[in-house]
Amino acid sequence: MGRQVCRAVAEADGLELVAAVDPALAGIDVRQVAGVDAPGLHVAAGPEELVRAGAEVAVDFTVAAAAVANLRWCAGQGIHAVAGTSGIAPADVEDLRARFDASAANCVIAANFAIGAVLMTRFCELAAPFLEGAEVIELHHDGKLDAPSGTAMHTAERIAAAREESGVAWPGDATTTLVVDGARGGVGPGGIHIHSVRLRGLVAHQEVVFGAVGQSLTIRHDAYDRTSFMPGVLLAVRAVAGRPGLTVGLGPLLGF
Repeated sequence: MGRQVCRAVAEADGLELVAAVDPALAGIDVRQVAGVDAPGLHVAAGPEELVRAGAEVAVDFTVAAAAVANLRWCAGQGIHAVAGTSGIAPADVEDLRARFDASAANCVIAANFAIGAVLMTRFCELAAPFLEGAEVIELHHDGKLDAPSGTAMHTAERIAAAREESGVAWPGDATTTLVVDGARGGVGPGGIHIHSVRLRGLVAHQEVVFGAVGQSLTIRHDAYDRTSFMPGVLLAVRAVAGRPGLTVGLGPLLGF
């Protein structure tokens, strides 16, 4: 993802790639790593390079523990931040909210930067009050560390909230015998079952299956390549300076 972000920023109108940070690749020419036209720019070992380079926005796609530390650092340094790292705990999100509320910098955290995935979640919110049950199946590459995905959790949260607002209760799960432990998946927000698939060859996919008497509705999004996330990343990079504090999700940037 870091390579894709570097390329997207370097090629975008009105944006300039001024620094790249990765301790594992420190010292390597960014042109060699990411294939971008950035003469003289080398990968730095730590975030201090962002200050030296005068970066206005930092983009983080690391792992949860590193992302939280990096975002706290950005808040302290007054550098706007955009984070797509999944698995950040709710308590850490609230801690970051307080830090950015007190900072001159702002932050956007999104579980998924694919605009189609954001629309998928919105469509699920619209469907939730009218159908009688829902389950989430998320499918990712075999290198993903967390399960369920942040997108699956966010989708379940939005479905549950829409259902609660409607005042209509979900039907109960009649399953009483599990032949294999975990066969019904994990139980997420609002009692919604979430199933995680990890297979080589996949990138990022999710479908939400709604059921009602005599019918079903499936809403699915597929990301076949990491380039699918870049329009959302660039949207956040351009918008973050004008959104005070912490913004969670791309929905507010898209008007919902």
